[in-house]
Amino acid sequence: MNTDTDLLWSPGRPELEESNVAVFMEWLEEVRGLRFTDYAELWRWSSTDLPGFWSAVWEFYGLDAVTHYDEVLSDASMPGASWFPGARLNFAERCFAQATDARPALVGVAEGGTPVETSWQELGRQVADVAAALRRMGVGPGDCVAGYLPNLPQTVVALLASAAVGAVWTACSPDFGTPSVLARLRQARPAVLVAADGYRHGGKTYDRRPEVAELANKLPTLRHVLAVDNLFTPPTEPWSARPGIEQHAWSALPAAEAPLEFADVPFDHPLWILWSSGTTGIPKGIVQGHGGIVVELLKALGLGVDLRADDRYLFLTSTSWMVWNFLVGGLLHGSTIILYDGSPTFPDINGAWRIAEQTGATVVGVGAAYLAAVEKSDTHPAAEFGLKRLRSVLQTGSALPPSTWRWVYDRLAPEVWLQSICGGTDICSVLAGGSALLPVRVGRIPAPSLGVALASWDPCGHPLTGEQGELVVTAPLPSMPLHFVADPDGTRYRASYFDTYPGVWRHGDWVTVDTDLSVVVAGRSDATLNRMGVRMGSADIYAVVEQLPEVADSLVIGVERPDGGYVMPLFVVTAHGTALDDGLRERITTAIKRELSPRHVPDVIVPVPALPRTLTGKKLEVPVKRILQGARTGDVSGEGSVAHPEMLEWFTEFAARSGVGQVNP
Repeated sequence: MNTDTDLLWSPGRPELEESNVAVFMEWLEEVRGLRFTDYAELWRWSSTDLPGFWSAVWEFYGLDAVTHYDEVLSDASMPGASWFPGARLNFAERCFAQATDARPALVGVAEGGTPVETSWQELGRQVADVAAALRRMGVGPGDCVAGYLPNLPQTVVALLASAAVGAVWTACSPDFGTPSVLARLRQARPAVLVAADGYRHGGKTYDRRPEVAELANKLPTLRHVLAVDNLFTPPTEPWSARPGIEQHAWSALPAAEAPLEFADVPFDHPLWILWSSGTTGIPKGIVQGHGGIVVELLKALGLGVDLRADDRYLFLTSTSWMVWNFLVGGLLHGSTIILYDGSPTFPDINGAWRIAEQTGATVVGVGAAYLAAVEKSDTHPAAEFGLKRLRSVLQTGSALPPSTWRWVYDRLAPEVWLQSICGGTDICSVLAGGSALLPVRVGRIPAPSLGVALASWDPCGHPLTGEQGELVVTAPLPSMPLHFVADPDGTRYRASYFDTYPGVWRHGDWVTVDTDLSVVVAGRSDATLNRMGVRMGSADIYAVVEQLPEVADSLVIGVERPDGGYVMPLFVVTAHGTALDDGLRERITTAIKRELSPRHVPDVIVPVPALPRTLTGKKLEVPVKRILQGARTGDVSGEGSVAHPEMLEWFTEFAARSGVGQVNP
């Protein structure tokens, strides 16, 4: 339980009186006659009176002046909740609602470069130009525009232009291998591919023109390529020779002849497809809507993160991680968003803080693994960089070790508000996080987010307090998926979240909720791999590894360690007595890098004589993960239900021998 020695930060008078959530509480009392004495009372109301809370968010952020609605929630069942029927909202239009001449809209920074600002007026002009080009290409509401792009200003422009015409946006970072990108984009069926010629990372440049050509050749629905000259001169020749594909140079697009127009779309019109993978099957294409994302990110970034119009908001991310979309959401608040194309560890481990200093960032988002790495480097960013403007650090992706919480206040920014947030691609938002009204204590997320009916449940569906259980959400949220791509009857959608507890969202994390509402997340409760915040299905790894003739079978496990680290071992059964030597390890590593992502290269590749499976042939990923995290063999699987049950003892011995799940393996 919490002690005074755990206390790292407490809200002062500015937070208690002037933060967005404090002003919201004053507004509720003045306008609605609702008085809440603390955050806990506010949260309980927000998560039980859904029409009352979400209509208040709607009015507080001025959406009542934009569009009417018939009712807030016409069906509260999950899945299938219907939010704000009758309302019409365009995400791109709302992103320009707070445009101003006082501050830039975007700041772009290339690795090793200097910040380049884009005004709101210039952003609007660029979006108008690209939207006009998309319309000339025949793109309209419901068509898909795909991005194969790093974190560039052009990526934001492409998203906003797609949304402006009512098209559905989706993106993959160019550090993903071509097969991995095709596994996603073939499902999305894009008409247009917006693609960069390359990207920078870690002091190197990567030419992606051959990969773009391959994508164009293998996406049968593609009609146009919009080529972004990021590293090289504007293209004069098509990157793809496939007949029927027209290529357009981004830098040569003509100016729009008319002012920027926004498609008039209903609340639940598809906005974008985000990609996440379960443990089996092809990647899940999660479709979220214009209205749900607008309302959710107004709430999450405004009332949760306390983002303001005068903030400069930086998140160190790739375009494949949902926090990139969470970053773009800063535009809804009139904030300046900072886009960094490069590695946070370039030219050294403190690259992120150097970018924060150069751009005057006030809110910085990073992954837990990066913070832990800077801590271990024994550097002193507070002494080395001018971070006086930095008022909040967002941390997500995985749990943060206790020592790193303290390091942030000792070595990074002694007065900063550290916000550890838990959420996910599935809702493109936050389930539990900080509040400007709540203190920060070591190892604890302060509370569930407003409007989120979060709980911890045991396997029978009984709520737990102070005990670890499954993270569930018992009431709908506006940004929950509209549906999955290529899932016409919703079978895969229901199986992903609602099969364990019918009618209740099971998120797939272990969580402990204490009596004071503080939350501790202990990692995935399923076998989904979560490397640096980017989720990848184990099936993606198997598809690559098991195509090698020397590999007969394989098992990959993502293990969250008590110190906040993350270890991903790959266990391999070789074919025909082949030795797992350095050469085979290198071939496996190279294949994963090339066809999937460098992020998902295993930390260690270990030979095993066999793999434990269910009697129906399913690999026992979750039981093995629990063993590697310290569970007893008898507690993870029933006797008689496993093929090769002796391998469970093998993994128990491996865990003890290697210390893979311990603090110091």
